[in-house]
Amino acid sequence: MTEAQRLERPRPNPARTIVYMIVSFVFRIIQFVLIVTGIVTGVATAVVWIGFPILLATTSFIRWSADRERSWLGAMLRVPLPPVERRSQEGLPLLRRWIVRLSDPTTWRDLAYLMVTFPLACAELAIALASIVLLPMAIWVTPWLGWLHGELGLALLGPDRTKRLEQKAERLQASRARGVDAAEAERRRIERDLHDGAQQRLVAVAMSLGRAKSKFDQDPAAVRELIDEAHSDAKLAVSELRDLARGIYPAVLGDRGLDAALSAQAAKSPIPVDVHVDVEPRPPAAVETTAYFIVGETLTNIAKHSGASEAGVKVWRTDDHVVVEITDNGHGGAEVRPGGGLAGLADRAATIDGVITVVSPVGGPTVIRADLPCQW
Repeated sequence: MTEAQRLERPRPNPARTIVYMIVSFVFRIIQFVLIVTGIVTGVATAVVWIGFPILLATTSFIRWSADRERSWLGAMLRVPLPPVERRSQEGLPLLRRWIVRLSDPTTWRDLAYLMVTFPLACAELAIALASIVLLPMAIWVTPWLGWLHGELGLALLGPDRTKRLEQKAERLQASRARGVDAAEAERRRIERDLHDGAQQRLVAVAMSLGRAKSKFDQDPAAVRELIDEAHSDAKLAVSELRDLARGIYPAVLGDRGLDAALSAQAAKSPIPVDVHVDVEPRPPAAVETTAYFIVGETLTNIAKHSGASEAGVKVWRTDDHVVVEITDNGHGGAEVRPGGGLAGLADRAATIDGVITVVSPVGGPTVIRADLPCQW
């Protein structure tokens, strides 16, 4: 998960957050009592060896509880926590197995989370019970607290720093590969458009002028018709070249920036589109171009497939990212499929290490979001 994704992670559902806070309070008490009792008893009886099985059982319970918490956080608070990778203990004797667990940083991070969340659970229970009575608190305050709790879960239950760096390297490698594929697809599209459009027009111009030249002295009337035909083909070729150039980099984007360019796109949409852009200071040209084409392709897809009666485009800038969010009130059900339009948007964003997120439940609404970094 990138830093931008962490900062812009969706707020959890208020009802799910309240249920999470209430139910978790019961588990926190059980976890705290069993863990503290197990550690104290195990340490006190370690001198007679009885304590080692107790400590081993306690560490097993800590790890089991943390794994359940990862699933629970994902289901209730929308926290994307992958299954943890632990050090192998297969075939080891009892004492050695316990030592391996103690030397695993993940075990200590699991313990830290379970201990820290016990006092938090008391405060969260009070807030959850208050939210049941006070609707504004349930709508506005509780999801934010759930989001903060999710951040704590990400920090302590998520991958460690080494694993995060490995995942980042893998993600960058994959995004670069997708970027190369997207660039190659774009090159082929431009080549095809040139061959099928302007090139054919220019060939027709040359042929018409050649025929006119051969008839210049014998049939002036035919020459005039051929020149008129060549003139029409030349104008069409210029128009097609202009459209092709606009498809590569629109002039209004370079001259006036994203606000004007996206407003021009919205004006051409067959459905009403509300546009709000605030990206000062102006981002790099590559980011502007990527945002422009993501919005354009998304609005085209909305008009063709969503059944929406209105759409919205919101673009804003954080310190080091531009965030593009396109919404519509259509029937939903959109998802990223290999070879589909949304996969193409993801590939385009990947050329600058951007990320596309799609939230589109059946029945709508649909939210397509792009997080585009301004620094590489």
